[in-house]
Amino acid sequence: MKLFGIMMAWTFMMSGSPGWAGDTAAQPAEDPQSIIAELSNKIQARLQDRNSTRDFKQVTDYVSSVIEPHTDFDLFSVLVLGKYWKTATTDQRNNFKQAFKSLLIRVYSRGFVEFNNWTIKFLPFHHVDDVRKAYVKTQVIQAERKPVAVDYRMVSEQGVWKVYDILIDGVSLVTTYRSSFQNDIDNAGGSLDKVIDKLNTRNREADATGQ
Repeated sequence: MKLFGIMMAWTFMMSGSPGWAGDTAAQPAEDPQSIIAELSNKIQARLQDRNSTRDFKQVTDYVSSVIEPHTDFDLFSVLVLGKYWKTATTDQRNNFKQAFKSLLIRVYSRGFVEFNNWTIKFLPFHHVDDVRKAYVKTQVIQAERKPVAVDYRMVSEQGVWKVYDILIDGVSLVTTYRSSFQNDIDNAGGSLDKVIDKLNTRNREADATGQ
């Protein structure tokens, strides 16, 4: 499945019962399923008219405004860079986070343009030891296609649930990007700056062509 299909599945979430397990008193005020369902409802209400997807810049701007409060782009970036995060300068970290965020939002938004008529089946929560973390398991259903397992790793930051990784049929988005970027850095002779410049160029070209 293409990466934009992976990201698209993130928010085609229909309402479902919470079902978060653990010490209720210690839990954040809102459960992860409700958060994702709310994001989905907002985006679907805006983009269900296919005419609204013709201007891709408007799509990315709107999707960004909706998902950013519940997406931990900082943690995404830290996990993706892995060992290179520790040696990166403050400027390099900030530049990578911004470039990677732009990539994710564009890939994510592309799914809304390419796909529709998905439904989601919520599966029971995967129990984790840390009440601040959730593993939300779902299946993406499309007519005449095999269901796709789409799981979400989420963390609560001051009572707000945020997505920091997505797994498609068991394959982690973080792991996939980490392998890709680390190969790019190695091929660039260990230069993170060169990889960031390449990513920024790719983002600019994609913005110019509406891709």
